[in-house]
Amino acid sequence: MSSWLFGRFEVILHTFSGLSTFLPLLILVYLLRAAKWLLVLSLFSVLFFRFVPVPVTPLMLQRCFEHKLAGEGMRLQHDWVPLSRISPYLQLAVVCSEDQNFLVHDGLDFEAIEKAQKENKRKTKRKRGASTIPQQTAKNVFLWPARSWVRKGFEVYFTALIEVGWSKQRIMEVYLNSIERATACTAPKRPRASFSANPPPVCRPKKPPSSRPACPTPSR
Repeated sequence: MSSWLFGRFEVILHTFSGLSTFLPLLILVYLLRAAKWLLVLSLFSVLFFRFVPVPVTPLMLQRCFEHKLAGEGMRLQHDWVPLSRISPYLQLAVVCSEDQNFLVHDGLDFEAIEKAQKENKRKTKRKRGASTIPQQTAKNVFLWPARSWVRKGFEVYFTALIEVGWSKQRIMEVYLNSIERATACTAPKRPRASFSANPPPVCRPKKPPSSRPACPTPSR
């Protein structure tokens, strides 16, 4: 009996030793398959949203879930507005406050990144970011809002895709229709998150566009 058990145990050991030999290769195969599907889905989604309005974003769903957990009414209202109906002064204000090199860079503003790195070395509290409008659009539409190096890598990848597949006008249109705006940009009373780009098409600025954020985030 003991010799039979020992024999069975030896067979099991040989089986696992064989699996351990092929396990790295098996993992590599699955990783390559996942990368292939990621490439296909990302290219399709970028091409699809080049022509179709973005109905909902991961951040919108997260805010609904947060409101539900907090016991508040869960309500999602997203009204897509074409760029032709959005005030050009709002577009100018966003470029001035968020990404002044929007029309000349290819998705990443390396000059702003270098300045942010130098400034962050001197600061210990709040860090300065250097995300461009295409980067924020890629994050809002295709990715999750949590901060991590993994998400940042995907953000650069999707930024490159939309810079190649979309025009600057389309990037601005999707950006203004997907950013989260503070109460001051929407209603003066009850605080709530808004994802609607509904400025009056004939509004006129009383002052020149400043360098302050045109649409501050409610969470800040």
